[in-house]
Amino acid sequence: MYKGYIKMTNKEQYVITKRIAKHGSQAIIVVPRILEDKLKPGMVVQLNIEIIEGGKDGS
Repeated sequence: MYKGYIKMTNKEQYVITKRIAKHGSQAIIVVPRILEDKLKPGMVVQLNIEIIEGGKDGS
C-alpha cells in the first residue's frame, strides 16, 4: 500500500506526495495530521499538483 511522504523544504513550505482518495464521486487529497496545527480554516494556501503515476483507469 502506498503511504506517501512529507518533505519539509523550509519553515513554511512542505512537499506532500500522496495517492488521491475518493469521497463519494469526488477525488480528494487528504492532508496529513502532522500539518493539522499548521493549517487553519480561512488560510489561503497554494497547491501545486504534479501527476507522477496514472490512476486505476490507466491515465
